[in-house]
Amino acid sequence: MTEQPNTDRDQAARPLAGRLVLVTGASRGIGAATAEAVALMGAHVILTARTTADMEAVEERIHAAGGSATIAPLDLTDGESIGRLATAVGGRWQQLDALVLNAATLGTLSAVPAIDPKEFARLLTLNVGAQQALIAAFDPMLRAARPGRLIAVTSSVGATPRAFWGAYGASKAALETLVAAYGEENRNLGGVHVAIVDPGATRTTMRARAFPGEDPQTVKDPAVVGARIAALIANGFETGHRERVDG
Repeated sequence: MTEQPNTDRDQAARPLAGRLVLVTGASRGIGAATAEAVALMGAHVILTARTTADMEAVEERIHAAGGSATIAPLDLTDGESIGRLATAVGGRWQQLDALVLNAATLGTLSAVPAIDPKEFARLLTLNVGAQQALIAAFDPMLRAARPGRLIAVTSSVGATPRAFWGAYGASKAALETLVAAYGEENRNLGGVHVAIVDPGATRTTMRARAFPGEDPQTVKDPAVVGARIAALIANGFETGHRERVDG
């Protein structure tokens, strides 16, 4: 049997070589796992989050595994900082192959009448408003990829209301509607494909806050979700794709 050329093997092992992927909330949990997974597949990954030290640790793991990454400390509630990031990225790269909207805040779980208005406003600013700002800022670079890929990380409570989860669930329902509309706007243009991923029960800090009595070993590692998101980016999908990650 003739041995397959090294270039073919490299392409199979690193299907995202030469691609650029931006992951929000990439300092830990699902965001960090996704960043590491796409970097392992060959992509250069831009990590954004507020916590610089945690992002540096993720970046170090990526480099140790032979990947490449750039960290961008960022407060997504500051719309101007999102614009500055897009300008900086656009000044270095021509296109953005994938944008993973993962960053979110849980807020306080409470009955709807007890929701604190100020906290609710902050939650909506990050979970919805910042996501729209990211889409607007990176839309030209996503379109240039032809197709660019956008993946939004959601939660089951966005589609199935749960007692005391009204604030967070409302933000995820709004996010789903927002990105789905963006997908429909691009459906016949071919510039951007949009998918929604529900990670399901996953061992994250947010999960621990929401379910403090749960044994974390009974739910899956974030790496399972990160690997699935990376596979979606590598293999492609059609707009409207939605899936729940089990495992």
